[in-house]
Amino acid sequence: MLKKAIIAVLLLAPVLSLAAQEGVTGGAAKRPRLAEQFRLADADGNGALSRAETEKGLARLASVFDAIDANRDAAITPEEIRAWLKARRGERQTRREALRAKFDEFFAKADSDGDGALSRAEAENNMPRVAGKFDRIDGDRDGRITREEIRAFLQAKRAARTGRS
Repeated sequence: MLKKAIIAVLLLAPVLSLAAQEGVTGGAAKRPRLAEQFRLADADGNGALSRAETEKGLARLASVFDAIDANRDAAITPEEIRAWLKARRGERQTRREALRAKFDEFFAKADSDGDGALSRAEAENNMPRVAGKFDRIDGDRDGRITREEIRAFLQAKRAARTGRS
């Protein structure tokens, strides 16, 4: 649930950021539609969204309203939204770094001979899921898989799944 809310907020971030930068009712020359969405959600025109305004105009933010409302004044401002998004980006970065460290640890354990690469035998013995994809991961076809080749493989897989390169 929280993951969906974060994605929703990330999709709405340009709206809120633009509105904050150019004034909620100000003319946004580059993205008038985004500023307009925020302006329309802000029914009373006070530059902040109440819970009711959020539920009605930007429903995707409603589920994380309390998390965004840092000063607990029952209204969320573009500044609070930006701060909340920045904190979430920091948390995601921390999680990515932790996952990378954990992967490096697993890789080091699987690399029995400590040469910085996995042979097919090392992969089969210590990382069977990687071994099953060994030929697809081994980008340079040298019979060894490096951390970088695994990361490149995973990145290509993510890009294909999301349609991005």
